Amino acid sequence: MPTDQPTLRVAIIGAGPAGFYAAEHLQKQPMAVDIDLFDRLPTPFGLVRGGVAPDHQKIKSVTRIYDRIAAQPRFRFFGNVEFGRDLALDDLRAHYHAIIFASGAPTDRPLGIPGEDLPGSHTATAFVGWYNGHPDFRDLEFDLTQEHVVVVGLGNVAIDVTRVLARTIEELAATDIAPHALEALRHSQVKTVTVLGRRGPVQAAFTNPEVKELGEMPGADFIVDPAELELDAASQTMLDEGDDRTPKKNLDTLRAVAGRLPAGKPRRIVMRFCVSPVALEGDGHLERVRMVRNRLDPDGRGGVRAVATDQEETIPAGLVFRSVGYRGVPLPGLPFDDRACVIPNDKGRVTGPDGAALPGTYVSGWIKRGPSGVIGTNKPCAVETVESVLEDIREKRLGISPGLSPEALPEHLARCGVRVVSYGDWQRLDAMECERGKALGRPRLKFTTVAEMIAALDAP
Repeated sequence: MPTDQPTLRVAIIGAGPAGFYAAEHLQKQPMAVDIDLFDRLPTPFGLVRGGVAPDHQKIKSVTRIYDRIAAQPRFRFFGNVEFGRDLALDDLRAHYHAIIFASGAPTDRPLGIPGEDLPGSHTATAFVGWYNGHPDFRDLEFDLTQEHVVVVGLGNVAIDVTRVLARTIEELAATDIAPHALEALRHSQVKTVTVLGRRGPVQAAFTNPEVKELGEMPGADFIVDPAELELDAASQTMLDEGDDRTPKKNLDTLRAVAGRLPAGKPRRIVMRFCVSPVALEGDGHLERVRMVRNRLDPDGRGGVRAVATDQEETIPAGLVFRSVGYRGVPLPGLPFDDRACVIPNDKGRVTGPDGAALPGTYVSGWIKRGPSGVIGTNKPCAVETVESVLEDIREKRLGISPGLSPEALPEHLARCGVRVVSYGDWQRLDAMECERGKALGRPRLKFTTVAEMIAALDAP
């Protein structure tokens, strides 16, 4: 990359891992790059703050890397600034050579079955946001007087939800779980959490540490039916011939659990395989889940597909949490693939209906590739996008020449009455949260509304 290039100015929309990793790769280039990172919340880090379970504090230590990225002199954070509300696409194009959208996939896929909207039926996203103190979900309520809960899905989010429901209050009180959630869970009457997977243990999306942890819960027995761990021929082939060793580790862990007798702990986690809910039922409120047993047939691509049989059963449930995948949402002024729920792109370059790239417009993370992978998966994804930006610079394809100074955008936001939260402001909030938590013997006590955060920052 030539070093005599003029300063490249890049806006990144979304301050989660995908946004930070894009900023990091830009900072490694042998050219001057001014990076402005925007987020609609006053707090950065996206799902690391609002999605990682509170009992997994070690995972959250990745934010130290993001702090180093933010400490670079050509980096600015604009928190509490929402694309589509405070800034339009034309505003960004007037100020930046390149715009990278890293807005994630904020909504859940529906089950598409009768009764899904009954009171007592919730998305996992809502529950995770609630117990993590995300402002969007702060005021939700969940009926934790129910003894029977069903979690639909076999990904890590489903396991997180299950684990939080089954933790003892003493365990939760040592985490950074939101104070309102801790108080509600203190009075929880949940006895049984049943986790439903439409396919078998070989196809489960959870990682091995997650499922192992379920078998080590001090307050909950983990129960698996050995018969549901018997493999069909296609699954056995996947296990034998696949490169990923995680399914074998998972199966070994589950078989060890299935061989144990329950210890009579206060709660039970029951994991089921090859079952799908077909209806949520109840008289004005969720009372039970009707489900069908599936068989697994080869899908012709080396995997399996779940096919419903005529065997049905019904289990009691006063609460259901649906965790069958996330979906991206359209962004103002950008094309959107309604089927894949992503912004159409070619290696991160946003493409229009004709397949041509929109100059200077890019995506990274889940809004680019769909909701797959773990936090670290966003790094190579972001690198690919930034490499597309760099190639477009070399080939003179950016097509955007901002004529405004770097100070023009904060001045514009100030004129519009937007209270921008800087990274220094966030660091003050962070210190306040940690100090509040320290007084209670906890890692932090979060501010859970935007108004609280701004009030704390602006207090004399």
